[in-house]
Amino acid sequence: MKLTPPTFGVWLIALLLGTGGIAAKFGYVPVLAPHAFWLVVAGFVLLVLSTLFARL
Repeated sequence: MKLTPPTFGVWLIALLLGTGGIAAKFGYVPVLAPHAFWLVVAGFVLLVLSTLFARL
């Protein structure tokens, strides 16, 4: 299996999801606080999937 790096757009979306989740956990974005864990998980899953299945 050949792994490829994610594209910049996918990486940026994953970064925004992760930082949004962390910011929500620390209380900077109270609206997202109930979903903080799932935002971080979604960012990591997006990175893994884009690494495994990029350029199919």
